[in-house]
Amino acid sequence: MSDQFRNREDGHNLIRWFENQLKNNDAHFLDLNVYVDVIEDYLDEEKYKKALKTCNLGIAQYPYSAELLFNKAQTLGHLERYEEALAELDRAANLQPNDYDILMLRSNILSWMGDYQGSVAELKRLVKLSEEKDEIYYQIGMAFQHTADYRQAAKYYKLALQWNLHHEDAMYELAYCLDMTGELEDSLSYYQQFIDKDPYSVQAWYNLGIVYNKLERFDKAIQAYEYAILIDDTFGSAHFNMGNTYMNLKEYRKAYDAYRKTHDIEGGNAETYCCMGAALEKLESYNRAMRMYSKATKLDEEYDEAWFGFGACLHQQERWMEATYALRKALRLNDANYLYWYTLAEAERKLGNIASSSEAYEEATLLNPLYLEIWQGWSHLYFENSNFEMAVSVTMGALEELPDNPDLLYYATAYLISDGQYKDAFIYLENALTLDFDKHEILYDFFPKLETQKALFKIIDQYRN
Repeated sequence: MSDQFRNREDGHNLIRWFENQLKNNDAHFLDLNVYVDVIEDYLDEEKYKKALKTCNLGIAQYPYSAELLFNKAQTLGHLERYEEALAELDRAANLQPNDYDILMLRSNILSWMGDYQGSVAELKRLVKLSEEKDEIYYQIGMAFQHTADYRQAAKYYKLALQWNLHHEDAMYELAYCLDMTGELEDSLSYYQQFIDKDPYSVQAWYNLGIVYNKLERFDKAIQAYEYAILIDDTFGSAHFNMGNTYMNLKEYRKAYDAYRKTHDIEGGNAETYCCMGAALEKLESYNRAMRMYSKATKLDEEYDEAWFGFGACLHQQERWMEATYALRKALRLNDANYLYWYTLAEAERKLGNIASSSEAYEEATLLNPLYLEIWQGWSHLYFENSNFEMAVSVTMGALEELPDNPDLLYYATAYLISDGQYKDAFIYLENALTLDFDKHEILYDFFPKLETQKALFKIIDQYRN
């Protein structure tokens, strides 16, 4: 009955028909396959409560159906009723011992419960039953990775790759785990072994490129990605990662071309458009960059990096008011990025909005107190508005975070002189000159009058030796 129905109607109509049967009390004895099909359609539509009700109805009529018990466990898992789900799987396993799907679902549920040790135990049982051992070893690796046991995770990713050299995810995660354990350099010979076995393994060359990129050996990374592309010119990820490596090399035209090739292969997506925008921004082609960022936001309105890029381009063009709109949009989506706050602070400062600018600088310093430019901009905001006391206060806060930074000591000197605190100013000046004498020219930027510069030079010259 179910198969004939399926041939005539789609899943929605099956559900409608089934629900009418329930309303009319005609669902006294339906074919097992009807229940299974309806439950699967409910699960596809994430209607878990209805799926559970249907499971119970089906099990009442077919109490020894392992398939329905499995579906009920699956549904309970989605409802986060894990203990009940495991109990149903026990019942199903009594009917079908060593069933692959039952063991896999049990492993998944244990993983969702945070019982990774139990999950691994189930997966190890599955290794003996499954022909796709690479996938099981990969899942074991993922379980160990969840517990931050990267060495064990790497061990099982390697086993996965022994069974299937082309297991893309295992190869990628292996590079990550080796990076976390500090064994990335040693892994180069490991990937080279794969290449020796199969010189045309696009994944081996691709992952070798990832390892070289992580090791900041960018020229070698480019070479590896080029080999991957020679084998398969339609491998979009290789072109994309090549673009990232060219960005690291500051070869922005080549980076843009690589991202463009990814776009040609895979079509437009928010990430690729955003990366193309970033390359064009570095090339100072701001209008073209903004078009790319705009395309990214149209595909994904919540792509904060694209909104930030758009705002940064407006900032570079001194379109301060428009820049603040885009930057605030980025911050609404991600307020934990210090660079977003810093760029907004700079734009607000240019608009003369002292309070808004100061607030944004403060947020930026809370997120990254070691970023010198934020403190410099924040203190200068007060200096240029003749609030020397606050300029001094901000710089003292900066020196708590960066106590031996000569730039900040020179800034403190300038602000203290401007505030009339000459005795303290010369203490900071002496420390600054001791740390880095050559940077004393910073002071001249604060005091453009020639007479003041000459007076400062006489004092500074005493410390030359």
